[in-house]
Amino acid sequence: MDFSKITAFSDRELERFQAIYMKYKQMRLEPQKAMPMFVINTPVEQHTWEEKLESPAVMLEDDLRVIKAHSEIGDDRVPAARVSFGTAQIAAAFGCDMYIPPNNLPCAKNHMLSDIEMVHSLKMPGKYDGWYGKLYEFSEFYFDNLPEGVEIQLPDIQGPFNNAHLIRGNDIIFDFYDNPDELEVLLDFITDYLVVLVKRLSQVTTNPEGWFFDWGSLWEGSGRISNCTVHLISPDMYRDFVLERDIRFLELIGKGRIHYCGSYPEVIESFINIPAVTGFDYDDSLHSLEKVCALAPENVPVFCWTDLQSSTMKEIRSGKWPEKRNVIYGINALSFEEGKAALEELREASSRFYG
Repeated sequence: MDFSKITAFSDRELERFQAIYMKYKQMRLEPQKAMPMFVINTPVEQHTWEEKLESPAVMLEDDLRVIKAHSEIGDDRVPAARVSFGTAQIAAAFGCDMYIPPNNLPCAKNHMLSDIEMVHSLKMPGKYDGWYGKLYEFSEFYFDNLPEGVEIQLPDIQGPFNNAHLIRGNDIIFDFYDNPDELEVLLDFITDYLVVLVKRLSQVTTNPEGWFFDWGSLWEGSGRISNCTVHLISPDMYRDFVLERDIRFLELIGKGRIHYCGSYPEVIESFINIPAVTGFDYDDSLHSLEKVCALAPENVPVFCWTDLQSSTMKEIRSGKWPEKRNVIYGINALSFEEGKAALEELREASSRFYG
């Protein structure tokens, strides 16, 4: 299959992508001059996940169709594809089995650390352990067939606590009380592995020096921490056990961003003010854009995941934009036409407000 026919970007489109990259960099480096960015997600026909997981050609084809849809809308999504094997790749590398739900990404089927004392005999996974041999095969296919103008994003790596939870299971909650010393050993071990892994996986991306493609945007640094599981513990537990590992990880990989889809507003201030954090994204249905922007340092871009029918978008469309300029709006629209019209409206309105 000639994948270049799916995208077939014109010289003008390629130039537009370069301009988009510069705008993302400005959000970080010159936030006082930045303008909001918009990533408009519309329905795109896709194969099943079973088909994608069996064929790098199918996975790449579907990624390119999504990229083309965004290009046709003309939004600010970077044209980057990703080899996607779900959230449990690190868990699988440590020995957990993988389970593939119907038409969905793989997840951890079991937890290999049934006794926290086993942490003292953990060994660093090899380069091709778990699904990583398959990931490198898919990545090689991507490189061999990548159309002009398309980039490759970093595979999912989750974060120190998310991965610790997958490897240990829900018993990790008891470890905070019953086995805190062993829990810290586990968190340190996984953090050390993730630092090695990011440097290894960065070689199968097209990330520019000092920056990385992730979730359709460009960020300063080398990787992302997903802190979804932090929702299961208190903000104090996060600050006492996990925060220092997040800090160390981001410092050792050369900065990065944090994803949080939990509902504790108290923990966001800890995330977003880590000196090595270069971006933060959250679920708009769980937090106020105004409050998140107030917590964020000026040079930390915020990614707001929302949809056109949300209360946040209703306020934005009524003219109530945040003072913070470097906000990326990831917006779900019901159709291409709705998304296209919304993009034009939002760009014009943001230009008037910030111009």
